Amino acid sequence: MIWLLVLAGAVYAQGSAPIEEKEVLVNGTTDSTVFGIGNSVRIRGTVKQGAMSFGGDVIVEGVVEGDVAAIGGDVIQRAGSRIGGDVIVLGGTYRTEDTPPNRKPEAMTIMYAGYQQELREMMRNPSGIFAPRWTPSYFGTRFLVVLFWFIVSLALTAAMPGTISRGVARLQLNTLRVATIGVTGVVVLFLGVLLTLWIMPEPIRVLVGLMALLLWIVASLFGRVILYAATGRWLQRKYVPVGKSSEAVALLLGTSFWVLLTSLPYVWPFMAGFILILSFGLALTARYRVGWKSV
Repeated sequence: MIWLLVLAGAVYAQGSAPIEEKEVLVNGTTDSTVFGIGNSVRIRGTVKQGAMSFGGDVIVEGVVEGDVAAIGGDVIQRAGSRIGGDVIVLGGTYRTEDTPPNRKPEAMTIMYAGYQQELREMMRNPSGIFAPRWTPSYFGTRFLVVLFWFIVSLALTAAMPGTISRGVARLQLNTLRVATIGVTGVVVLFLGVLLTLWIMPEPIRVLVGLMALLLWIVASLFGRVILYAATGRWLQRKYVPVGKSSEAVALLLGTSFWVLLTSLPYVWPFMAGFILILSFGLALTARYRVGWKSV
C-alpha cells in the first residue's frame, strides 16, 4: 500500500504543470477597487480606491489613491508612481524604486514575507487545501507528525495511565454518547465565545478567549491520545498480532492510522472534525466513572 501511494504521488507530481502567470492590466481611470484573483494586477492608469491581488503581485506604475494589498505576492511600486494609502503584504515583500517612496507620511506598511509560494498556490487553487500534493516533502512532514504525536501519546500515557485507560473504556463502551457530548460542547463553546466577544467588555473577552484556547488545547491533546490508544488496541486485536501487550506498539499503530486518514485528499477535513468532536466529548466526560453501559 505504501509503495502504491508513493507511485501515485510521483505520477501526480510529474503530471502537475506550473501555473501560468496572468495579469489584470488597468489603463485609464477606475473609480472602484481593482481585484486580481489568481492573477497579478498591473496599474498603469489611476485607481481612485484600492488594489488587491490574491495569489499574484500588485505592480503600481501609475496612481492608486487607496490601499494596496497582496496575499501570496509582492507589491512593487515603480519609479514615479504613487500610492495614497497603506500597503499590506502577506506572503511577499514590498519594493519601491523611489527613495523615499511617493506615499503619504502617515501611511503604514504591514508586511509578512513567509510562506509566499504556499500562499500563492493556495490563493490560485483553493481546492488544493483539500487535495494536497504527494511530494517527498509532504511524506516527510507526515512522518514527523506521526513521530510527534507518538512521543506526546507516550508521555501522557506514562503520566496519566489511569485517566487514559478510563477514557479508552468510555470510548469503547459508547462512542455515540461521547460524540454527542462533543458536538454539543463544540457548538456551545463556539457560540458562547462569539457572543462573549460581541457583548462583553475587553477584560472579560480576553479572559474568555484564553480559557477557550486552553480548553481546546487540553481537549485536543487528551482526546487524541485516548483515540490513538483505543484505535491501536483494536488494530492489535484484529490485524496485528505482534506486540499485543505493548502499549507503545498500540500507540504507534493508532497514531499512524489516524495520521494516514487525516492525510487523504478530500477526506481529511471530515477526519479532523471527527477527531475534534471525540476529543471534546472525552475531555468533557473525563470525571465520569460510572453509568457507562454498552449499547
